[in-house]
Amino acid sequence: MRVLLKEILDCPPDAAWRAIQSPAVFREVSAPLVSMESRDDAGFPTVWEQGEHPVALRGLGLVPLGEQVIRLALATTRPDGVRILRDTGRGVSGSLAAVTLWDHQMAIAPDPAGTGKTLYRDQLIFRAGPATLALWPAFWAFWQWRALRLKQLAPTWRHDLGADIPLA
Repeated sequence: MRVLLKEILDCPPDAAWRAIQSPAVFREVSAPLVSMESRDDAGFPTVWEQGEHPVALRGLGLVPLGEQVIRLALATTRPDGVRILRDTGRGVSGSLAAVTLWDHQMAIAPDPAGTGKTLYRDQLIFRAGPATLALWPAFWAFWQWRALRLKQLAPTWRHDLGADIPLA
């Protein structure tokens, strides 16, 4: 099954790119519907790095949903300038283990209208055997919540412009 989003975020693409690489933003756009805790000894990094990140999830901060591995890859060298953060992780335990395919891609590009804002595209493709159809409404609703939160938070991301400029 597939869940798709397409939104214009009120921030520059560089700020949106930094934001989607932030575990803090990931947690903020998921709350309060889903809360997560890092299972890494060092906790969440400041910025997601490529590779695997184990997490435990709870529904509404109370109901254990299980553990999953977030497996991240970054695509930043596309000729069209689109940057993509891709998670091909997997559920490890609890209800999350029922999901047998997880392919989540978030794409960041300049707004084609030339507004200086960000075109944000989000696609989730998942499979969970016989439970796939039953899970789709829950994932769809959660993705709508994430989109709402991203749109609410995006204007605040412009204030960290320059944070990724290397110091000489």
